[in-house]
Amino acid sequence: MKKLALVMAVAGAAALLSSGCGKKAPPPPPPAPPPAAPATPPPAPPPARPEVAPQVDEYGRIKAMSTDEIDRLGLLAEIRFDFDRYDIREADRPVLNKNAEVLKKFDFLVVTVEGHCDERGTVEYNLALGERRSKVAYDYLVSLGVPASRLKTVSYGKEVQVCQEASEDCWARNRRAKFSVSGKVR
Repeated sequence: MKKLALVMAVAGAAALLSSGCGKKAPPPPPPAPPPAAPATPPPAPPPARPEVAPQVDEYGRIKAMSTDEIDRLGLLAEIRFDFDRYDIREADRPVLNKNAEVLKKFDFLVVTVEGHCDERGTVEYNLALGERRSKVAYDYLVSLGVPASRLKTVSYGKEVQVCQEASEDCWARNRRAKFSVSGKVR
């Protein structure tokens, strides 16, 4: 009977624990408070960029210029000649090569190749020498692929001088072929 009393006591205690002392489930925790506003306001969105005009490439920019403006840019360099000569000097070949590249790049330019001489000699002699100078520069450019239809020649002989002194340095500056932009095609 002792055993029975012990089993009864344990069963009674278990029943008491499961029903009598039962605690209610704790209430759910209160919701978390909303996050605090930052001390400084968020940065403003970047301002809208103003409309930017599309960039015009160099070709379009130069094509839109007048022939006088293009000529003043100095895209084409002069070459020089020795006294009483019209053959192209070795030092001037790279200048003509660069001029040919410019003329091929800007395929709308029409250029006048001007032949000039120093003040020594007769008017007739210098006009003929100036013509030979402009023609040899013209032929060289054509041999490099510049269309002949975009080139023309003229001789000014000794009539258009860049230097007026009677010195070898001045005369050398006047013996030249000048490349002037004189028009546009297309």
